[in-house]
Amino acid sequence: MTLLEGARERRVRTGGVDLCVAELGDPHRPTVVLVHGYPDSKEVWSEVAPRLADRFHVVLYDVRGHGRSTAPKPLRGGFTLEKLTDDFLAVADAVSPGRPVHLVGHDWGSVQAWEFVTVQRTEGRIASFTSMSGPSLDHFGHWIAGRLRRPTPRRIGQLLGQGAKSWYVYALHTPALPELAWRGPLGKAWPRILQRAEKVPSAGYPTASLPTDAAHGAWLYRDNVRSRLRRPRTDAHAHAPVQLITPLGDAFLSERLYDGLEQWVPELTRRTLPAKHWIPRSRPDQLTSWITEFVTSAEAGRTPVRATGKYAERFGGRLVLVTGAGSGIGRATAFAFAEAGARVIAVDRDAETAARTAELSRLLGAPEAWAETVDVSDEQAMEKLADKVAAEYGVVDVLVNNAGIGLGGPFLDTTTEDWRKVLDVNLWGVIHGCRLFGRQMAERGQGGHIVNTASAAAFQPSRALPAYGTSKAAVLMLSESLRAELAGRGIGVSAVCPGIVNTGITSTARFAGVDADEEKRRRKRATRLYGLRNYPPEKVADAILRAVVRNQAVVPVTPEARAAHILARWAPKALRALARLEPPL
Repeated sequence: MTLLEGARERRVRTGGVDLCVAELGDPHRPTVVLVHGYPDSKEVWSEVAPRLADRFHVVLYDVRGHGRSTAPKPLRGGFTLEKLTDDFLAVADAVSPGRPVHLVGHDWGSVQAWEFVTVQRTEGRIASFTSMSGPSLDHFGHWIAGRLRRPTPRRIGQLLGQGAKSWYVYALHTPALPELAWRGPLGKAWPRILQRAEKVPSAGYPTASLPTDAAHGAWLYRDNVRSRLRRPRTDAHAHAPVQLITPLGDAFLSERLYDGLEQWVPELTRRTLPAKHWIPRSRPDQLTSWITEFVTSAEAGRTPVRATGKYAERFGGRLVLVTGAGSGIGRATAFAFAEAGARVIAVDRDAETAARTAELSRLLGAPEAWAETVDVSDEQAMEKLADKVAAEYGVVDVLVNNAGIGLGGPFLDTTTEDWRKVLDVNLWGVIHGCRLFGRQMAERGQGGHIVNTASAAAFQPSRALPAYGTSKAAVLMLSESLRAELAGRGIGVSAVCPGIVNTGITSTARFAGVDADEEKRRRKRATRLYGLRNYPPEKVADAILRAVVRNQAVVPVTPEARAAHILARWAPKALRALARLEPPL
């Protein structure tokens, strides 16, 4: 069984085994070879490979003894790193003769790929290497030896921590028991274990060959781990650029294991991801973006461009969707995430301004940026947007529900239609975003963050803004309630309350109970007052990124917003008295 629809398969004979090799994409394009880990087969890449095939010639193969590849006889001694290197070279020569390949490995696929990229006989055959969740055994051996030679409490703690995470390695060295477990109850339970522990969607994965794959794969550990950790190579220097992707929630490998890796890798790019071990299944969209960027840079012979923004380490490569991104706070927020290296989806009802925001976001550092046109108050349009985003870009990591409209005027002059318009955009637009994209985050099971733009008017009553204030107060309460509900799923929710910010909202704000000429006059006056205040939207954008990093619940931004928030909590009577004042007209 294969999950790789449309793949072309061939057999490659090497070292007494037949390897099952699958190919997607145009063979004339740069070749990317994906190597799977334990206890997987090549189908672990079935979500990543089709995404990469739009740009590259993608090659996957079942490691010997796994999937549809045959196993060596005898098994003992048949899985050494030397023989795995022979297999890789045979595949590379078959699918990309005379041209180096870009190597990507996960788990044991990464462990063996570290061998490929550090031995002399593969030099010139590898253009780049992306490693995830699998260290070089040689580097690991030196890491252990260095901490034993110069023990400190911190270093001993690191050794003990990694030793605890490596419990399964000891188990796999026991004779016969791993094979019995995998061919019996563990093999049957493994798909459920992955779904519960790693939030990995099943979708036909793992395949039916899992028990046999896992039983054979135990020899990867037995044939290599103890010998290499005891006597690590001293020449294990990478001869190609390396991209290291470290999932911060990995239950099997400590982030500290890669300390000092620069001494072995002259050209190293580090990335981190708030996810667990099986990222080819849980975060295929993110991996596709990083692999594409790294391979493209290597093909061009240049160092990958790294974001230099304040929060680049936190948001690099993340997928961020911002509504109301055509101007003001929304545009500034899109730009701030772009500078931090995020992939940006700029959403606005004005197609031209959304496109401009996406274009500038790419110039500011976003590896990818797209424009989408939608009216957030239109439920069906938002549903189509959510489906499109999930299908074409992936699940959103950060959602910023920023789109909003202004409405001033006394309550008794505000018509039902006025109420409907302001609530449709300011409240229902937020509800649609939270419901649709929040559900996708929850179903993915890898966390995320939702930012809802409320207002100081949410807690500062005003006789001039009853409808607008009500809509924003509802957004604030929605955010607080949603924060409580989604906390257990690792999804943060923040309500950002800007205050008086110099944006274009005043030029489009409506005023109830006045004629067109008076409305125009009030708009001009409001625009002038906001301009005199001149609080830039970029400061609000910075507060939004900080709110995500710190997982803040309610964020008043401007000094007047912070003052009103304090009064609302400690002196509400004073705030109510201020609300009675006649606003300047």
